Amino acid sequence: MIKITTSKNKKVYFASDQHLGAPTAEASFPREKKFVAWLDTIKKDAEAIFILGDLFDFWFEYKTVVPKGFVRVLGKLAEIRDAGIPVYFFVGNHDLWMHDYFEKELNIPVYHAPKEFLINNKKFLIGHGDGLGPGDKGYKRMKKVFTFPLFKWMFRWLHPDIGVRLGQYMSVKNKMISGDEDAKFLGEENEWLVQYCKKKLTEKHYDYFVFGHRHLPLEIKLQENSIYINLGDWIHYYTYGVFSEHTFLLLKDE
Repeated sequence: MIKITTSKNKKVYFASDQHLGAPTAEASFPREKKFVAWLDTIKKDAEAIFILGDLFDFWFEYKTVVPKGFVRVLGKLAEIRDAGIPVYFFVGNHDLWMHDYFEKELNIPVYHAPKEFLINNKKFLIGHGDGLGPGDKGYKRMKKVFTFPLFKWMFRWLHPDIGVRLGQYMSVKNKMISGDEDAKFLGEENEWLVQYCKKKLTEKHYDYFVFGHRHLPLEIKLQENSIYINLGDWIHYYTYGVFSEHTFLLLKDE
């Protein structure tokens, strides 16, 4: 468990699902600029920043090649880390092929599964959220294929001009991979992440569960002292989370 204690007037920020590059690089460029402007604003009082996956709509790291573009957001993240502000990155279902580029080039740790944090003595379980809880069996099968070492090895042998274009096409067109088309509240009993969190509470207490993936800003009380937060996205809602002292707020970037 990683422990974070905020200094006076400092805050911890959370954001997810920017999907930069979708549906095209040109169409997502204003979103990238908006997100970079937000990062530039919060760096003034950020104790730490969490990015909870799907920053990119498609990402694949060849051994010596990374996808073209995204220089503004990568540059801003590098600037933030160089200023000594910790950044934590959780891969999503769109950037699940992330390897060590962020760690080596930006000094940003990358997590492929939910992880526990203790922030101001409050217990957090944080992750992207894909493939958790009951249901969604089609995606779970697809994720096993995509993360299978042999599949990744075979994909790496495609020339990047072919592989990246194919990946971008699949990411945008295949809603099982990319989808925010089902971004409607299904009722607490049908929200798989809510069911996942409730099951985790039978094993251990957490004050906050913070996830992305659903493209919906949600705040659901699970128990008297336990809350599930979904951060929404930076496509329709432009929402983010901020934890200050002992209070978590879900806010909108105007």
